[in-house]
Amino acid sequence: MYHIIMNPGSKSGKGMSIWQSLESILSERKVSYQLYESTHIGHVTELVRQITSTGRPANLIILGGDGTVNEALQGIENFELVSIGYIPTGSSNDLARALKLSADPKELLLHILEESNPHMIDLGILTYESNADVTSRLHSHPTHRSRYFIVSSGIGFDAAVCEEALSSPIKNALNKLRLGKLTYLCIALKQLFAAKAISCEITLDGSETIYIPKLLFTALMIHPFEGGGFCFCPQADNQDGLLDLCVVGDLPKLLILFALPTAFFGKHYLFPKISHYTASAVQLKTSAPLWVHTDGEVYLKSDWISVSCLRQRIRFLV
Repeated sequence: MYHIIMNPGSKSGKGMSIWQSLESILSERKVSYQLYESTHIGHVTELVRQITSTGRPANLIILGGDGTVNEALQGIENFELVSIGYIPTGSSNDLARALKLSADPKELLLHILEESNPHMIDLGILTYESNADVTSRLHSHPTHRSRYFIVSSGIGFDAAVCEEALSSPIKNALNKLRLGKLTYLCIALKQLFAAKAISCEITLDGSETIYIPKLLFTALMIHPFEGGGFCFCPQADNQDGLLDLCVVGDLPKLLILFALPTAFFGKHYLFPKISHYTASAVQLKTSAPLWVHTDGEVYLKSDWISVSCLRQRIRFLV
């Protein structure tokens, strides 16, 4: 029995047509399944919580983007009982890029149905302190909450780019032209000149502390790619239990314009003030609240986050 969760609005509304192209395969093979369509933000989390709260093993197939997978993670009650198949229909698809998944949805579905050797993948968990949660601005006191992620988390410039991309008309326009990966590059150039100088303390595994006088952003990666193909951490290994950090400090904005395109090829560490670190647990404290994202989903600004990597916690059918 497969529980198929489909985001009909993904890929600028093409999610439904992709699903329709897959229905016949399930019918021909007489595969038992139940289809769920997400209708609003948070709905995927609600559906997955309902599916996985029975205490029985569950096979999920997700049709959507990285954000849909992220929503699904928040609803899983017991990761040991869940297997996930993923058919990417988003615009950035960094998870699919990292896992080297086929671009053909039919081929992917057949592979998921025949998979007998699941791939165990690391899971990230972000705990944050916030009094500026964009889902509810009524909080008068800081709250502590947690969110899972599977691709990356970040604070600062990269999260600000994600926040704007979520509601940007540029994204829909470029998706229709099959140029969705350029969304993040266009918005990144805009956000670059709006970024303000913020200091940051980064503590690795509770011991080493790094002080960044002027932080542009820190990306905490499980996989090499984020933001539609930026290879911020080419060394990232999704099974080693470690977060790979790309820390960008006080780099002149003109130089960043040259460095940013090189990140598509993982060559940005040639530039000064761009550093790489690894740790299983990281804490960041900034001098002012900055946007924070998990897998490109942005819900808050915070001046304190704690991020950990749970080794090989998710079973993927790839």
